Amino acid sequence: MTTARARRVLDVPLLVEQASGGDPAHRARAVARLISLVEDASPALREVMALLAPLAAHARVIGLTGSPGVGKSTSTSALVAAYRRRGMTVGVLAVDPSSPFSGGALLGDRVRMQEHATDDGVFIRSMASRGHLGGLSWATPQALRVLAAAGCDVVLIETVGVGQAEVEVASLADTTIVLLAPGMGDGIQAAKAGILEVADLFVVNKADRDGADTVARDLRYMLSLGDRRTDDGWRVPILKTVAARGEGADEVVDAIEQHGAWLAGNGQLEARRRKRASDEVEAIALTALRSRIGDLSGSDALAALAGKVVAGDLDPYAAADELVASVTA
Repeated sequence: MTTARARRVLDVPLLVEQASGGDPAHRARAVARLISLVEDASPALREVMALLAPLAAHARVIGLTGSPGVGKSTSTSALVAAYRRRGMTVGVLAVDPSSPFSGGALLGDRVRMQEHATDDGVFIRSMASRGHLGGLSWATPQALRVLAAAGCDVVLIETVGVGQAEVEVASLADTTIVLLAPGMGDGIQAAKAGILEVADLFVVNKADRDGADTVARDLRYMLSLGDRRTDDGWRVPILKTVAARGEGADEVVDAIEQHGAWLAGNGQLEARRRKRASDEVEAIALTALRSRIGDLSGSDALAALAGKVVAGDLDPYAAADELVASVTA
């Protein structure tokens, strides 16, 4: 690597400065490179996060989840267009399945969102899940910080679409949208997957197809069984869209804004963001701990502890306590 190339890669303060303001072309490139540092778990990541922290930017975080085929990418594109009509800048994190060969995102930047590719007010990034369960990439929280610092008013997170493991997005988003579509048994699947518990808003997409009214009716019935309300009384709305034509997107944005106002009004928005930061700190700490424990694999100390467990001189919990103590001392 040449000296000039190394300087470009390692000049983190310049990247953060370009990402947080200035020329739109430079900003887009800087944001892309910062998110790449996040995904690659670069040694420079600690410096990146330290420089981003004082910016203290808070974007509205909207999560979109649902089974494969319900139209998440098309719905995301429609929502981007609706927000842009309102003059808001938008970031999109589209979490794709990982290639088993390269470890990268299989689908790349979504074809259905290319209409926004030349818009300076939109930043779209595909991220590989890299085997992470829950429909998200492990790097998503840090990528959110980069987009917020870049001035995005709204960040839309579109999950992989892996079915019953997709509830993790609810812990990361201010508002979680669950997408369903007719003809896919989604009403039953939503109940089985526990998705009813994470939705702040239901959207029945492809509403021009037969069965859309049935899906909405089934949802209303299932919600009524438990008088489903979130937190302190939010009644989960059920909306219908035809995302491929952009129909219903403005109504969905209105519902998102209503939910945001409700969250802010009763303190839930701050509580959710504190919980999100708590989960992020915990995940970083656990990753560091796992790394240290991994360094001990095959070591004499770990072998000795394992021997004591096999001999019955030590139970596995006590052995684990000793192992943790040895790596945190």
